Amino acid sequence: MHHAIQLDHTAPLSSGPLAWREVETPEPGPGQLRIAVAACGVCRSNLHMIEGDWAAGGLPAISPIVPGHEVTGTVDAIGPEVTGFALGDRVGVQPLWRTCEVCEYCTSGREQLCLERLITGEMVDGGYAEYMISTAAHTYHVPDELDLVTAAPLFCPGITAYGAIAKLDLGPGSRLAVFGLGGVGHMAVQFARIAGAEVTAVARSAHHLEVARELGAAHTVDATAADPGEALAGTMDAAVVFAPSDTVAQQALASVKRGGTVVTGVIASFGTITFAEGKTIAESILGSRAQMNEVLALAARGDVRTVVDLFPMADAQDVLGRLAGRELRSRAVLHN
Repeated sequence: MHHAIQLDHTAPLSSGPLAWREVETPEPGPGQLRIAVAACGVCRSNLHMIEGDWAAGGLPAISPIVPGHEVTGTVDAIGPEVTGFALGDRVGVQPLWRTCEVCEYCTSGREQLCLERLITGEMVDGGYAEYMISTAAHTYHVPDELDLVTAAPLFCPGITAYGAIAKLDLGPGSRLAVFGLGGVGHMAVQFARIAGAEVTAVARSAHHLEVARELGAAHTVDATAADPGEALAGTMDAAVVFAPSDTVAQQALASVKRGGTVVTGVIASFGTITFAEGKTIAESILGSRAQMNEVLALAARGDVRTVVDLFPMADAQDVLGRLAGRELRSRAVLHN
């Protein structure tokens, strides 16, 4: 037996839908690992699922479910047909829990687009627990240089930001605006800086803007004081959007110059668009396994880092409330 946070049914967070309870410890099947969880990051998408915002899309897919999709820990048990892992290995899991491995996307290094993908903590039990099951094919070795607990956000904010930045042709002198500065936006600031871009960070939170400056943003725009679309109008070579807001998406589009590119890593609408300025709009979903390993390598070299607030795993409900209330400086991480 072990302890886990379970969601029995979706409901407003204020009603207390999550329970920290004792559950059966799962056994790994063929191709699977059991992970003793060290930490799991807290993503706003967890909040959306818990409160029923995605119920029309069939999420969560099982009930009860253990949320959480950015997980680190150590290998505790190994199922049949698994190679490349040993007991005690330091590992991590991102939102992609399983893909089919045979479709056009899986065989071309774009497995995040697989139509049969299963998402950690939404379709299968995730990392708000003392133990979880992963597929070996989507489990990553965490370099020894990284602390397991603070490395957890690399597995969602890290890969999401990296996948989005990879869609842009950034180089020395490129001007990039990052809209939305939670854990994902803060990682994007760092990846863009590595590429040589001059980064302008845009957010409503003074705390988030402060962290962005610490991480290398050259400029910041307080979205509570000015309309960023007007303040930056036509001055950016590119923009990335990590705030799930149609208004923010439209501000990002206004910020880029003719021929510029906007990449959104969230669901957003750009409204009515007049195609007269040669702008490009692209969507990014997570990232590939190869890109995940690149993120880990960059972090191991010290080129990027996470900024986290740490909380006990059992406090997930309270922490999600702080996230909803915009009380967190950066990424919340639950740890055992």
